[in-house]
Amino acid sequence: MLGPVILAASRSDRMRRFVSAAPGTKQVVDRFIAGETVDQVIPIVKDAAAKGLEVTLDVVGEDITTVEQSYAARDAYLELIERLKELGLGERAEMSVKLSMFGQALEGGHELALANVRPVVEAAAAIGTTVTLDAEDHTTLDSMFAIHEELRKDFPQTGCVIQAYLFRTEDDARRLAAAGSRVRIVKGAYKEPASVAYQDKAEIDKAFVRIVRILMAGEGYPMIGSHDPRLIAITQELARQAGRKLDEYEFQMLYGIRGDEHVRLAAEGHRMRVYTAYGTDWYGYFMRRLAEKPANLLFFLRSMITKG
Repeated sequence: MLGPVILAASRSDRMRRFVSAAPGTKQVVDRFIAGETVDQVIPIVKDAAAKGLEVTLDVVGEDITTVEQSYAARDAYLELIERLKELGLGERAEMSVKLSMFGQALEGGHELALANVRPVVEAAAAIGTTVTLDAEDHTTLDSMFAIHEELRKDFPQTGCVIQAYLFRTEDDARRLAAAGSRVRIVKGAYKEPASVAYQDKAEIDKAFVRIVRILMAGEGYPMIGSHDPRLIAITQELARQAGRKLDEYEFQMLYGIRGDEHVRLAAEGHRMRVYTAYGTDWYGYFMRRLAEKPANLLFFLRSMITKG
């Protein structure tokens, strides 16, 4: 199983330096990372809108160590929202945020993350869009859900993410599948112990389907984060069985993966949102993309060989 090895490497400074210096890295990073600056990502948002797609934008860089870095993360999102406002793109783009980037892991981190994310949520609402709180490793989730609940008091459209590989997630899905909620379900991309998470892909897929069924039967708005054709087809059938219209749920896929499928689903009338990451601190995000799918790792290794 290469996935856990790669996820462990995502926390290694030595591996960060090695991967960053590898000749083929830029070619592969450019596949998954839309750019380093707001100016580079805005044309991608425009292109997606022209194709009938929506986006969720993630400023990468969750591995912060100081309060000042958490303020910089907040300000990076506020800058992004201001640019979307200027260009009238607010309704086509939401934001995805990792609370670790807003200081969640620092001393007093829960209160710090809430204080930092609130102005981002307020600014997003002012331009007609919203924010989704990304899920990270299992030790952070109680704090994330508490912040999500607090934000929804004033901004009920604030979304959150749940991960199929965690044993707790079916209960979380039942709690969250209420009227007005927005919930993204993904398989999960962190190294988690067997005491809290399924380790077998088949078991994770089964859990994913059970959770989608819960969300579709609820009163909230499910957001299905998967590139798996089989899970997409199952989701469509579960939505049909639940009597959901095409605008009552959406699919989400990563920038750089299955672009033709993005367009196909949108052409069929589905809401299709592309998770688009940008920024300079790309390493952790990049390594999780490699861990999720062997083909991504093979693509990277080939690039290193051909460019070396």
